[in-house]
Amino acid sequence: MPFARNSHLSEGLPSHFRHGLLVLQSRTASTAMTIAAESFIYHHDVESGVATILLNRPERLNALTFQVYEELTLTFRALDEEPGVRAVVITGQGKAFCSGGDVNDIIGPLLERDLDGLQAFTRMTCDLIVAIRQCRRPVVAALNGTVAGAGAVIATACDFRIAARGAKIAFLFTRVGLSGADMGSSWMLPRIIGLGRATELLMTGDFIDAEEAFRIGLYHRVVDDGRALEVALNLAEKLSRGPANSLAVTKEALNSEAHMGLLEALEQEAYVQAACMQHPDFHEAYAAFTERREPRFNRPGTGARIQPRAATDSSSEDSS
Repeated sequence: MPFARNSHLSEGLPSHFRHGLLVLQSRTASTAMTIAAESFIYHHDVESGVATILLNRPERLNALTFQVYEELTLTFRALDEEPGVRAVVITGQGKAFCSGGDVNDIIGPLLERDLDGLQAFTRMTCDLIVAIRQCRRPVVAALNGTVAGAGAVIATACDFRIAARGAKIAFLFTRVGLSGADMGSSWMLPRIIGLGRATELLMTGDFIDAEEAFRIGLYHRVVDDGRALEVALNLAEKLSRGPANSLAVTKEALNSEAHMGLLEALEQEAYVQAACMQHPDFHEAYAAFTERREPRFNRPGTGARIQPRAATDSSSEDSS
């Protein structure tokens, strides 16, 4: 995917991003659309294969605007197919990861919309979650500070959450008169921390600190303040050295098998695993083992990713 530099916005940013502010060009089957990614900073480290997204509205605690939602959605859709990108990190500039929807740029204007207009917005927010979950690259959230509202759901949608000690988190929706079930939170959160704890977080809207989020399984790791991005990048680089196909089909299984009965899930896994055994990465792993060396995955010409087996009308029982 081609990029054009937009370097005038990069002053004062960490060196990791200084040369990474880009204009994204996202392709669809029938048309090409170019957007200026002015609401965040994108950097692709070609050597490591890690793409990094830096939310860049620190003066607003990286609050989301209509533009941020649209650009992030297009970006994650593009990253699903972007050559050379094998893992993704998303983080925030300043004291917060993301504080949710911007009161001035989103909440105020929404009060003037009718029901159809409001539903167009809520569907747009859900599109971002779909784009993150359907991106076949592993997505690591580096939670550098406060994680709130829609920012908490974005973090939940990521595959890994590496948090600074100051990264408190809250799903604030009920505290402002909205449903706690927003942007897929009531689907994702119980699968991560269990129904009871998810009920508490979504109904009360209370903040919990990073240590508590780690204790209940919402955060994968908690690190000293200032180190979340470093540790997240290390994890992303480790993942990028692994077999991209294996990670992609594993993520797809985690997405799709939640609604399956046991027999259907077993049949799906048997099919996908057999297909993986025909993939060059499996053969490379065997060769590396017999030759007593590290495997070299993600080489050119290792073949297309395995697609999940299409649903059939078979009469297999639902064992749930």
